[in-house]
Amino acid sequence: MAAIDLLTQEDLNRFNAELLNELKELLKPAVNADQKQWLKSAEVRHLLYISAGTLQKLRINGTLRFTKVGSTLYYKRDDINALLEGGFTS
Repeated sequence: MAAIDLLTQEDLNRFNAELLNELKELLKPAVNADQKQWLKSAEVRHLLYISAGTLQKLRINGTLRFTKVGSTLYYKRDDINALLEGGFTS
């Protein structure tokens, strides 16, 4: 004779909660996937609302780190976020 498993309302509620938590975790990276890790100068100027000259000053005085690949300058998004959180004078 086969055993019969019964599902209770509590079992269904627990399953629902676990399923929702797993879906939230799976969708988290998708929310931030559109944010690139490295940004070009024009993108940084747009984000910070600054001119090319001000961006150059931030590079020269070491306020904003950058990486140069060929003739293109790249900036880490984390560094830009830190600059926005800490504030800066242009």
